[in-house]
Amino acid sequence: MDVVVLFFLLGVVARLAGSDLRLPEALYETLSIYLLLAIGLRGGAELSEQSILAVAPQALAVIAFGALIPLIAFPVLHRLGRLNRFDSAAIAAHYGSVSVVTFAVAVAYLMAREVAFEKHFPLFVALMEAPAIVVGVLLARSGAASKGRGVDWGTTLHEVLLGKSVVLLLGGLAIGWVAGHKALAPIEPLWFGLFKGVLALFLLEMGLVAASRIGEVRRHGVFLVAFGIAMPLLAAVLGVALARAVGMSEGGTMLLATLGASASYIAAPAALRIAVPEANPALSIGASLGVTFPFNVTLGIPIYLRLAQWAHS
Repeated sequence: MDVVVLFFLLGVVARLAGSDLRLPEALYETLSIYLLLAIGLRGGAELSEQSILAVAPQALAVIAFGALIPLIAFPVLHRLGRLNRFDSAAIAAHYGSVSVVTFAVAVAYLMAREVAFEKHFPLFVALMEAPAIVVGVLLARSGAASKGRGVDWGTTLHEVLLGKSVVLLLGGLAIGWVAGHKALAPIEPLWFGLFKGVLALFLLEMGLVAASRIGEVRRHGVFLVAFGIAMPLLAAVLGVALARAVGMSEGGTMLLATLGASASYIAAPAALRIAVPEANPALSIGASLGVTFPFNVTLGIPIYLRLAQWAHS
């Protein structure tokens, strides 16, 4: 288990034990901005040394992967879980979009084990944010249940494409791509050297928040818990297959599996609150943050690495 995961577990235990431990809101916001920019800068610096045309086929495959996941999740939630169309579409969109923090933990896990991966992967993180949200909105607004109500696509797309997480990731990528490793050298100790320590503090807060969501998930039955574990495993297997098809490395295969298995709790909730106000956000955030995030950072990421190793063996 990576040491940063122990900080997450400390947060979970502290909240369940009734501790008043909590990071200040301003610090939490600062840590999230730092992580997003640091991931983008590192990816942009690596991207500056590669041909855009060489990355394009993988980028298109990643976009399609992000749009496919909610199409798989929606009928499971709607038919097997018997959730209404709006809740099913909202949860499916969360699971098609990605968790940047889960990605950061996976990167730290690979780096600690000296497993190589494609350094431009932050680009794929940014590309997978939006497609699933758009598909989720379309699923929510299709069918007889939503006749007579349109979608404010301007507001929704603005929230998706210009939301904090996407702007910081793409902004960091752009800066890293333009500057390159040589120009970034003076600020590398701040943005790269402190990354794992900042991630540990952020995961402490995530542990506190995840533990607070357990009650919401419990109130909605065993199905949501089972879905929050089974869906990431299925998406991870699909991610491994896709990564092998487009020629990714062992580390890249594990990261794509992790992205497929992760669930958004930043970009997706903000966008769906506007586009699908009928959906109950407690279900989406409770499942993604209360079930899937803890599963991924404790058990899922090692499983995805083993899947990638098996696929490359």
